Amino acid sequence: MKIALVGNQNSGKTTLFNALTGSNQKIGNWPGVTIEKKSGVIKGTDHELVDLPGIYSMFSYSEEEKISREVILSKDIDLIINVIDVTSIERSLYLTTQLMESDVPVVIALNMSDLLLKKGIVVDEKKLEEELGVKVVKVSALKEEGIDELKKIIELDNKIVEKKIFSKEIESKISVISNEFSDNKRFYSVEKLEKEMDEIIANERYEYICDVKNKCVDMSNKKESVTDKLDKVFLNKWLALPIFVVIMFLVYYLSVGVVGTYTVDLMDSLVGSAGESLGAYLEKIGTSSWLVSLIVDGIIAGVGAVLNFIPQLIILFLCIALLETSGYMSRIAFFLDMVFKKFGLSGKTLVPFIVGSGCSVPGIMATRTIENKDEREMSIMLTPFVPCSAKLPIIALFTGYFFTDKSGFVSASLYFLAILLILILALVMKKYMYKNESSTFISELPEYKVPSFKYVFNDVLDKVLSFIKRAGSVILVSSMIVWFLLSFSFKLEYGVDIENSMLAGIGKTFSWVFYPMLGELSWGATVSAIQGLVAKEQVVSSMAIIANMSEEGLNSSLLFSEGGIFGFFSGASAYAFIVFNLFSAPCFGAIGAMKKELGSTKKTLFAVALQTTVAWILASLVYLIGTLLGG
Repeated sequence: MKIALVGNQNSGKTTLFNALTGSNQKIGNWPGVTIEKKSGVIKGTDHELVDLPGIYSMFSYSEEEKISREVILSKDIDLIINVIDVTSIERSLYLTTQLMESDVPVVIALNMSDLLLKKGIVVDEKKLEEELGVKVVKVSALKEEGIDELKKIIELDNKIVEKKIFSKEIESKISVISNEFSDNKRFYSVEKLEKEMDEIIANERYEYICDVKNKCVDMSNKKESVTDKLDKVFLNKWLALPIFVVIMFLVYYLSVGVVGTYTVDLMDSLVGSAGESLGAYLEKIGTSSWLVSLIVDGIIAGVGAVLNFIPQLIILFLCIALLETSGYMSRIAFFLDMVFKKFGLSGKTLVPFIVGSGCSVPGIMATRTIENKDEREMSIMLTPFVPCSAKLPIIALFTGYFFTDKSGFVSASLYFLAILLILILALVMKKYMYKNESSTFISELPEYKVPSFKYVFNDVLDKVLSFIKRAGSVILVSSMIVWFLLSFSFKLEYGVDIENSMLAGIGKTFSWVFYPMLGELSWGATVSAIQGLVAKEQVVSSMAIIANMSEEGLNSSLLFSEGGIFGFFSGASAYAFIVFNLFSAPCFGAIGAMKKELGSTKKTLFAVALQTTVAWILASLVYLIGTLLGG
């Protein structure tokens, strides 16, 4: 049997999916977490469970809603589990009434039932079952309560229920129109009728829902929740923005400043010791010099330079996961909506930006939640400007060396610079390219929750393992290529001075491009920045290999030593170099995602050119101003 999991955004759908299947899909308290349908097998059965994107209505047409609609109305689904946030039952039942109009049996899971007592709300699930005519069960997906009972209900012979909820006049029209369709007759009939009399249909639907709620839900003893009290502070019109600034500053201060200070030297020494020990052992057993150089100077230096920053990444991922699972992220989208609207965007745009702080690829894919075509295209082009986890090694490396005591402040400044840049570019694009009105942003605010250790741990672990996997694949191969280009001349002579290598030749050809932001014709910095197109982490990896092969050693404290190949860097050029790599065209993976979502090679090339041009101009201005201020 194939079962679809359907519900509003933030109803706990994905948490329930994980509880039923044992999977570890991403959990987050804001719209757009489940962008594409995911499937698994319910534990102890052979039933396939499909987790669909969260939707509020079957009659809206954002990309995620299309996915859910297509699956529900297909002939592949045998049963729908409608996940309802039992604390917001009135809002949730709107979708329920639409699902019951399809040709698929429906079972209702009243999720978050553990919160009812705290809120002073009483829900009579048996009465609700009687009113709707479908099976209803209370569950708490987070605490895995009621899961076994839900499994038992799934195994029952659940029938399709045709519940007539409209007036006799409307029902009569539905009956006539239904003859035009061969399947999902009631659903398509209501949809067709709604195009002619949408307000009447919606009003009658809500009248039915209110009647059901009044019969099944007792809210006479409802209490002011902790969420209500916290929102008086976090959504206060004067405090909301300063609190957001403080929180994001702390995220970067903790991940780059505090942790970076104590871990970089330790990780450096471990990688350096490993490289020296392995190199000595390989020489001892008679390994050829070129292979020793490839392993020590290429692979260990390149991959090790990126792995140095895992402690900082763990803290960054942990902070973001805590903000996501606590429910604060949806508040950010809510209060920034008014600000974003002035720049042609909306709160919905913040979803891709938040997701993009982990990786630009899923961030770009998350733009599917935006219905407005112009706003979606703007968001696709602007999302790569958000500093993703792959850019953290660049930030940590340069701020840790040149702004040692202020690395946390400098790192946070780059994040806020990204937001400012996004807003300015959105304003320009809105004025000259995309002139349609921005979309309306409607989203419910979920309850604040104490983050689940299990989900936070799994989320952080997944991201760290993904980063390590990337280092062990893309960075590994790239490091070997860099080593090869550094070890050979264009005549394929091995062991040449790196100044006469192929890589140096390529870098010297294009080094003039980077002169305005570096104040130096540096082929090493040039080729490292160019390799950021492969993967942003490769910028640091490439610099480490070049420094190591120029006999400056594996330790990053020697990377910028005076007289070395990167010894020309100053505070101004370091900040400018970070800015260029943060805002220039993203990695090939993100460019591929942009092309897929934009559906146009021409628009993708424009986006890449825009990003790189803006990054070059901004980095050059940073260096100029920084130099004038004393470097």
